[in-house]
Amino acid sequence: MDRAARLHALTEELRRAGDRGRTAEQLAAQFEVTTRTIKRDIAVLQSSGAPIWATAGPGGGYGIIGNGTLPPVNFTPAQAVSVALALTAFRDAPFATDGRAALAKLLDVMDAESRERVHRLGAKVWIRRDDDTASAEPRIRRVVEDAVQRELLVSLRYVDRDGERTDRVVEPHLLAHTRGSWFLVAWCLSRAGVRWFRLDRVSDATLTGRSFVPRDPSLFGEPPADARSVFER
Repeated sequence: MDRAARLHALTEELRRAGDRGRTAEQLAAQFEVTTRTIKRDIAVLQSSGAPIWATAGPGGGYGIIGNGTLPPVNFTPAQAVSVALALTAFRDAPFATDGRAALAKLLDVMDAESRERVHRLGAKVWIRRDDDTASAEPRIRRVVEDAVQRELLVSLRYVDRDGERTDRVVEPHLLAHTRGSWFLVAWCLSRAGVRWFRLDRVSDATLTGRSFVPRDPSLFGEPPADARSVFER
């Protein structure tokens, strides 16, 4: 997660915490950074005018001053359960962490009765997960998500199906789910061509900081007839 995204997420987490606030240690664990980084981020937010209070010493922490609630939303219980269902069905999907944060915000701004109706309806829907299904390590998945979103070259250490390890620098263009796995569809600079990388076979991933110009989508072929994008109905 880049700093701008973390600052936004940090503000939202403090809003959700309400009067309870959050300690630097709690925030550092959640965002996988050091407490020193959290303190610097809080200072940046405060200097930019964000209404954040800070208390030093044991039991101290940070929080939002005043009413930090979101405006009312008109989601039905069925709509909220549908969002939760999608997140549960693909727990290792790209941006799933952000999705769960969005769902938490949605529930936060619902009144108590609506939240209770959501939980009652949600209890009537079950999903059986295959615990043996391989998934990408969370840190690697987060790096790949950032690379796709920000159009940055990413360095991958990849293990193919024969167990051979290679280092690649790639342009991340698409994320696709097929044959029970998530794939990064990329232009591989090391091989000068399109390659599909199964995310659970990526043993390491690092952002290079170098941007790239997206290539013609036709290079990556047409999706199967039964494939659909996230926003298709």
